[in-house]
Amino acid sequence: MSQTHQVAVTGDVVTKTYVDHARGEHHREWEALTALTETTPGLVPTPLRRTGDPSITMTRLPGSPLGGSLTEQQLDALERALHELWSARPAGLRPISLTGVIQRITSAVSSWTGGGVLGEANAVAGEWLPRAEVLVRPADPVVGHGDPNLANYLWDGQRIRIVDFEDAGLSDRAVELANLVEHLASRQTDWTKFADRFAVDRERYAIARVLWATFWLTLIRPGGPSADRNPPGTAEAQAERVLTLIRQEEGGG
Repeated sequence: MSQTHQVAVTGDVVTKTYVDHARGEHHREWEALTALTETTPGLVPTPLRRTGDPSITMTRLPGSPLGGSLTEQQLDALERALHELWSARPAGLRPISLTGVIQRITSAVSSWTGGGVLGEANAVAGEWLPRAEVLVRPADPVVGHGDPNLANYLWDGQRIRIVDFEDAGLSDRAVELANLVEHLASRQTDWTKFADRFAVDRERYAIARVLWATFWLTLIRPGGPSADRNPPGTAEAQAERVLTLIRQEEGGG
């Protein structure tokens, strides 16, 4: 995956310059931070100014990035942060295009020809992907973070704050929660009961989990943009995960 931005820190101020902004990343981040600063002060950086580079200068938040296996205290704090984020209903945010996400994943799946468990998962996912179209239908909108890498959640020992909103937009709880749980950085944490803390459509959540798991499979399998960034066996484990999630979703489990 290519580097989308560069960050410069000066005291309590951060300047983020966007190297890749073909999808309007700088607009999305500015709009989200501006709206959230008004409705959920302290949860996200306060935007200070933007330039035509494009770049955004914002306040620096305290805390260290989450990672590894999250503790119960961290999970509780993450729950509070997500409830706060999803309780905000700022107007004017552009939607996160799930149609585009599904199309990109479908294209990546259909163009790959491999064998073994990777090939099996790719084939099964290809047959399953039309199911994901139900996610495009309107749901109760919330502010979608869009990039739930654990490193984007800053923990100060009591509270979690959220950074990196270049992929932000209107989404829904089930899709966003699935994106967090299925992120490759989330593997060391047991998320089994975490979804029970939120009012999510369980069928929608299960479908979204398969979609995001398949997305990660297309990234880390041989030839994928992140194929060389992970230990041997990661892609095979992800393929098994995709197969398991599809079986569970189709079985209603």
